[in-house]
Amino acid sequence: MTERPAQRTPNRQLAALIAEAGFSNAGLARRVDQLGLEHGLDLRYDKTSVTRWLRGQQPRGTTPALIAEVFTRRLGRRLTAQDLGLDACAPVYAGLEFAATPEEAVDIVGGLWRKDSGSHAELRKIAFTPAGLVVPSRDWLIGRADDRVGRGDPGAARIPAQGRPAVPRQRTQTERGPGQRVTAGDIAALRSVGELFRALDNAYGGGHARQALVRYLEHELEPMLRGTYGEQTGRRLFAAASDLTRLAGWTSYDIAAHGLAQRYFVQALRLSQAAGDRAYGSYVLVTMSRQAVYLGHGREAVQLARVAQQGVGSSAPPVVQALLYAVEARGHAVLGEVRAATASLVRAERALETARPGDEVPYWARFFDEAQLADEFGHCHRDLQQYRAAAQHAERSLQLRAPGYARSRLFCRVVLASARLGLGELDQACQLGAEAATQAAEMRSVRALEYVRDFERRLEPYRDAAPVRGYRDKVAALG
Repeated sequence: MTERPAQRTPNRQLAALIAEAGFSNAGLARRVDQLGLEHGLDLRYDKTSVTRWLRGQQPRGTTPALIAEVFTRRLGRRLTAQDLGLDACAPVYAGLEFAATPEEAVDIVGGLWRKDSGSHAELRKIAFTPAGLVVPSRDWLIGRADDRVGRGDPGAARIPAQGRPAVPRQRTQTERGPGQRVTAGDIAALRSVGELFRALDNAYGGGHARQALVRYLEHELEPMLRGTYGEQTGRRLFAAASDLTRLAGWTSYDIAAHGLAQRYFVQALRLSQAAGDRAYGSYVLVTMSRQAVYLGHGREAVQLARVAQQGVGSSAPPVVQALLYAVEARGHAVLGEVRAATASLVRAERALETARPGDEVPYWARFFDEAQLADEFGHCHRDLQQYRAAAQHAERSLQLRAPGYARSRLFCRVVLASARLGLGELDQACQLGAEAATQAAEMRSVRALEYVRDFERRLEPYRDAAPVRGYRDKVAALG
């Protein structure tokens, strides 16, 4: 005698959330299909599919995570597949969560570090998701610093390491383990490591030492975050963790691992909240805005810059204000919004003019000087096809910029080359482009190579001209 199939239990959790969200069955199916398209998935759900889910059928693959994300966007709070009465699966937005607690934030970012430092090549292929910017930036804007981050009780207060053996292995005296007390010297070491990797990134590109940075985060920083520390040390520790995580994202961005970079930026934003450092959070948003500009998402770039401005208000130092306005201008320029871009550039210029030598400027904003402002002007004018102004500002930036910022100088040189091309000065454009191509060949930076490729696309209408043939010969000789 054959057994009768088990009766499915109606999914009352999903039914309640559908009612709360005001979805029809067809409306929910349509939103899941649309979200799937954002991730390159061709889904064909309809109202009958939703009826089956309500009757207890479990959707397959990443669909539970997609459904959870649809409700997260609609209801404005983070929901998981389990909250919907669905089977758990790897979340399609893993790493884009804005954690509810510092402990959860450590679990999320620690998981990213461990996967990234291993042989998880697929992690570096994750796509950038514009929709994934909305919830984190909103949660940061309306959120506040965590009430408590200190971990003074080495027994009860320890953050457990997720996904690791319960029995710790034997460690040497010099090897850090979870539960160990964090000292001021540890914080100073983290800051020094940040400066070292920042200098390497600026000079040689993000691919040069990115993997070493990630391994350092896994093996040195994560045990500190799972250690013991008082409130003051804890805030400083989370501030350093935010900075290094942003740097891991920045170097990932530079090698075109855009989805991974986006996840690092979101986690850096959450860590800055645990640190109670609102100003640094605005800098993380600026970084996210720059990535959006690079990828052509101008509207999202403008929104991120404006959230950063709202988050710090008028109390930020003039240099920080100038940075925030300049990044907003870049977003407007990508969109071709001449008046809005010009207005933001003017605000940036005026803010920087009010800066005084004795002003207290955060370490992360000290790079924003006249050279950087001229660079921002040059990029904006190039994007707006105002080539005369672009050339003037790019030349000024190159005159003022320190040699240590080799990659930034390369970018600016390409902007100048594109401006000269736009002005019909083909010989100068090709000479500048060849210089930039030579520099790019010495770096491990996909962005540097892409800047050069963009210039070469602009050269295409002149491909038969002698200067362009000479340029191609020089580039070919680089191998």
